Amino acid sequence: MKFITTFFRYFVGSLFIFSGLIKLNDPVGFSFKLEEYFGPTVFDIDFLIPTVLPMAIFIVILEVVLGVFLIIGYKKKLTIWSLLGMIIFFTFLTWYSAYFNKVTDCGCFGDAIKLTPWESFTKDVILLIMISFLFLRINFIQPLFNSITEKYVIGFSLIICFAITYRVLNHLPILDFRAYKIGDNLMENMTIPDDAPKDLYEYNWEFIDGDEKKTIVTNGEYPNVSWEFVKVETELLEKGYEPSIYDFTIEVNNEDLTDEILNEEKLVIYISYNLDKFSISSIQDMIDSAEKAKELGYKIIGLTASSIEQRDLFLKANNIFFNFYTCDETALKTIVRSNPGAIVLNKGTVVDKKHHKDFSDLNFR
Repeated sequence: MKFITTFFRYFVGSLFIFSGLIKLNDPVGFSFKLEEYFGPTVFDIDFLIPTVLPMAIFIVILEVVLGVFLIIGYKKKLTIWSLLGMIIFFTFLTWYSAYFNKVTDCGCFGDAIKLTPWESFTKDVILLIMISFLFLRINFIQPLFNSITEKYVIGFSLIICFAITYRVLNHLPILDFRAYKIGDNLMENMTIPDDAPKDLYEYNWEFIDGDEKKTIVTNGEYPNVSWEFVKVETELLEKGYEPSIYDFTIEVNNEDLTDEILNEEKLVIYISYNLDKFSISSIQDMIDSAEKAKELGYKIIGLTASSIEQRDLFLKANNIFFNFYTCDETALKTIVRSNPGAIVLNKGTVVDKKHHKDFSDLNFR
């Protein structure tokens, strides 16, 4: 029992630290995930949406700190009770996501490790069992260090957490796991190979033959029958190939210009998923860097999910000399964790990416 307790203690503690640090690398991305949960399609608690970023930061730092507490054996009763409460809450969320198919990626490990809703739920059930075991065997958990050393370890952990938080909120994530990272080619990441497996569906066709209802199951083709058709229900049996980028388009007046624009050798894109949330203090820095790019022969555009009316007012009010085109909001939030942000491309390959506080350092090669 002591060996099992020790193993669970270090495993759970390490996993909470890892999970927390991965999300701490990208707290803005985790806040977007919380926004999904609080939105009208899930729990419909919109009043919490303005608090998602500080809430995300608090949760991920708490994950790291509780993981450290468990490993070093600090305040074990408080730590185990806190871990138990947190994992019960997470287990409910992942079950809800999986059962009702509401949030397809819980964001447990950010963009580093993608889990399906049922995989996330299974992971949380396993952790719930482990933490419950630790709760029942709490007497086997003993401190690793004396009280002075404990304070140093906890203090160092908090300093690391706050330093990472400050760094990533004022710049960009230290590690970029998304399909828009520097060195990636967007067109390649959007490509579906000719021999890629396709979604496999099962079709349940319902007919009436006289007074009798009949059902025929196929993989898509309409049954060769003369009965009266009633309805058809489909079920996804096997998910086919999905490119790492599937929702990125550049549109002007409903015309798709994605391929044409991405084929530019020198391209700078300024991104704002919502112009109402645009950092006003960064407007002059954006204009200055855009003028520098223009002198070097770059094509310059903006991308936003805001309406054409919002866009026109924004451009006119701020004397911006380049146009903003339309793109999906989720895609824009994924590309760069800054509003605004910027990426530099060469024939679709990401050469540089910057937070709005670093526009002056954009790398125009």
